[in-house]
Amino acid sequence: MEWYIKVWKQYADFSGRARRKEYWMFTLFNIIFFMLSFILGDMLGLEIGVIYMLYTLAVIIPSLAVCIRRLHDIGKSGWNYLIGLIPLIGGIILIVWFCTDSQAGENKWGANPKLATSN
Repeated sequence: MEWYIKVWKQYADFSGRARRKEYWMFTLFNIIFFMLSFILGDMLGLEIGVIYMLYTLAVIIPSLAVCIRRLHDIGKSGWNYLIGLIPLIGGIILIVWFCTDSQAGENKWGANPKLATSN
């Protein structure tokens, strides 16, 4: 949960680097919260997807920021995120990049976050 909160604390911070663990833990908690938003909306008798849409709107900027910081961590520009617009292939390439280990040492976006934390 600390990784999820860390991303929210860096709400619109598009600079720096994000570890794989930070990105994937944020993604995991987002999936859980998306499912809970559907369940909660159904239990409250709200229009289908209202809570889901509100959560989606709230999480767009931090999701984009952590994706860009993750690309920075492997030595790629944040603009490379646009490769996801290529149908099917773009999404596969992004998943592979998001699974790639951090670039060793310092790069132009900062120091390796693995060396800065012990988690």
